Amino acid sequence: MTVTRGSTRKRRRTPPPDWNLPILTDWGLKPAQQRLLVIIASVAAVLIAAVTLTAVVSALGTDAPDPDLRGASPVIGDLRPEKFEGWPSPKVFEPIADRAKDGKPFTEKELFAHRTLVGQRKLTLKLTEKTIDTDCASALWGDKLVRQVSEAGCTQAARAGYTSADGRYQAQFTLLNLSDSKVAGELVESLKSLHRGGWVRPVTAFPPEAYTEGGAYALGHYVALVWLSRTDGAEPGAGDDFSNLALAVRAAEKPLYKRVVALTGTS
Repeated sequence: MTVTRGSTRKRRRTPPPDWNLPILTDWGLKPAQQRLLVIIASVAAVLIAAVTLTAVVSALGTDAPDPDLRGASPVIGDLRPEKFEGWPSPKVFEPIADRAKDGKPFTEKELFAHRTLVGQRKLTLKLTEKTIDTDCASALWGDKLVRQVSEAGCTQAARAGYTSADGRYQAQFTLLNLSDSKVAGELVESLKSLHRGGWVRPVTAFPPEAYTEGGAYALGHYVALVWLSRTDGAEPGAGDDFSNLALAVRAAEKPLYKRVVALTGTS
């Protein structure tokens, strides 16, 4: 009887790697020492990569928007200014620094008596829309902005929309009636960063994703918000003068000067 060999054979073991790297050999390291050194270097590389990744993520987190500044998501069509500036109240408005001395609510007839505002270089703005809200929150968006304006004792929010006679520009003027000049100044200062997560609602629609510029002006216990854009939504070019546009729309502040005169008796 012949004896047959089994069909299975023992698998040959893969030979261990040759830990005999020329550069390490030149350093006088034996294969076992070379293997240990390579393992230590690999572990160190993993740790360094992990630390670097953590630092990058942390840095990105630092630049992430403050959740409080994002506020509530704006409704479709709401925009925030790409460029913004704010100014404190001039001394001329000290007589109306407190609503206790200037308690009469403003009216549409008072604020919007002039349907045309004239600027320099033949710039003319025509009034297209106007409204006064006693619920200031309805004129704004952004949780933090709405909260700060409410805490500032806002009782009125007037908004007016204007379009230039040549149809090239549109602007909005907003006036907030607050309790005193202190909270008015604080709001203007806050808006330097707060405008990224809260702003006024447009009384007339701006072009979708339009480039806009904004400004806030403390005027005694009032705050005026100016909002500017080209009607095509494009960024201003060499022939555009947004500074002149801002001055033209700020002519809507004239009724506040009349209030100062009424209280002081001087022009």
